[in-house]
Amino acid sequence: MRVFITGVGVVSSIGLGKPAFFSALSTGTSGIAQVEAFDVSNLGREVAGEVKGFRPKDHLMAGEARRMGRCSQMALAATRMAITDADLPDTAVKGPRASVVIGTTMGEADVLGNLDAAWIHKGLSGVRRALIPRYGSTLLSIHIARAIGAEGSVLTLPGACAAGNYALGLAADMIRAGKADVVVAGSAEMLQQLQFSGFVRLAAMAPTKCQPFDLNRQGLILGEGAGMLVVESEAHAVRRNARLLAEIGGYGITCDAYHITRPHPDAAGSIGAMRQAIERSGISPDDVDFVNAHGTGTRHNDAAEAKVMREIFGDRKVPISSMKSMLGHCMGAASALEAVGCMMTLETGIYPPTIGYETPDPECDVDVVANQARNGAHDVVLNNSLAFGGYNAVTCFAKPYKLPDPPPPASQAA
Repeated sequence: MRVFITGVGVVSSIGLGKPAFFSALSTGTSGIAQVEAFDVSNLGREVAGEVKGFRPKDHLMAGEARRMGRCSQMALAATRMAITDADLPDTAVKGPRASVVIGTTMGEADVLGNLDAAWIHKGLSGVRRALIPRYGSTLLSIHIARAIGAEGSVLTLPGACAAGNYALGLAADMIRAGKADVVVAGSAEMLQQLQFSGFVRLAAMAPTKCQPFDLNRQGLILGEGAGMLVVESEAHAVRRNARLLAEIGGYGITCDAYHITRPHPDAAGSIGAMRQAIERSGISPDDVDFVNAHGTGTRHNDAAEAKVMREIFGDRKVPISSMKSMLGHCMGAASALEAVGCMMTLETGIYPPTIGYETPDPECDVDVVANQARNGAHDVVLNNSLAFGGYNAVTCFAKPYKLPDPPPPASQAA
C-alpha cells in the first residue's frame, strides 16, 4: 500500500508556516540569534535557534494555550497549519480512523523547570497545582488528538533527535497495516535552560555558529520548533482528490548501542539504517538524488556520517546538506522539521544550503551544498537522523509515483 504526505505545518526559528519556512531555507537564512527566553549570561554560550514572534493566540483557540506548555502550543499550531495545507475536512481527522504520532526528546521541559524552581524556592506549598497537569511528554499527542478529534492510536515517542523520523515511519506502518486512514505525525521540542546548560557542560556547543562538515566546526547550536505532516493512505487521498506532496517509501531504524553521545567508530548502525531505507523503498543507491544530513556540526558525528555516505554511495558524490546550520539542532523536533524541508526539495528541486561552510575537511569528503542553494534532480531524497544514544532513523521520501509499485499484501501474494 502506498502512503503519501499531503500537508505540512511548521513553527521554526526561520519562519512560521510553510511559505516562510521554504523561503528562508532556499535563501540560506539563519535563525540563530541571541537567546531571549532565559538568562545565559553566565553560561559561556548565548545563541540558539529560538522561535521568536510565535503568539499562541494566533493559532490556538481560547483556553487551549492555558492548558499547555510551549512545546504543545507549537505542536498544535503546526498541526493546524498542516491540516490546512492538506485541505483536510474536519471529518477526516475525527474518529477512530485518524491517529496522532508525535516525537520529542524532553516534551514540556519548561513546565518541569517551573515546578522544580517553585519547589526549591518556595517549598511544596509553593507549587501551583495548575502546572501539574501541564507536564508530561505524552501530553503533546493528547492535546493534538483532543483538539482535532482524532480517536485512533495516540502516541508520543521519546526518540531523541530521530523522534520525527520514528513518528513518520510508525505512521506509515499504521496506514499500511490498515489501522488508520490519516495520521498526523511529526515532532516538537522547546528550548529550555536545563537542556541548554547541559549541552554547555558537555562541551558540545559551538560559540556562535554551526558549521556541519567544515574542517573548523566547533559543535552544535541548539534550536526549537515543531514540524507536523499529514500522512494518508493512497485510497483516502485519491478519494478526496488530495494534492500529493510526497510518498513515504521505506525507512530504517537501528541502534549503535555504543555510547550516549558518540556514534560507533565503524558507523555500522548508521550504515544499516540508510541501507534499510533504500532497500525497503525498492530502489538502489543510484536512485537517490539528495540527502538531508543529520549534520550536527560536531566532530565525531559529521565524520561518521561522511563515512556512511561513502559506504552507501561509493565514489558517487550525492549532494548533501544540513538544515541545522540554519535552524540549530532542534533535538526531538529536528528530523520532522527537516522532513518538511525535504518536501521543498521534492516540490521545487531546490537543495537547501549548509551555511557557514568555509573550509573542506578531508575527513568529510562529501558533496556539501555550501552556502547557496542548488538546483538538481529531485525524485528521491533521504532524511538522515543519526542521534545521541545511538538512535539511527533514515526515511526515504519520493515524488508521488516515482517509487516502484509496492509488493501486494502477503495474503494476496499467496
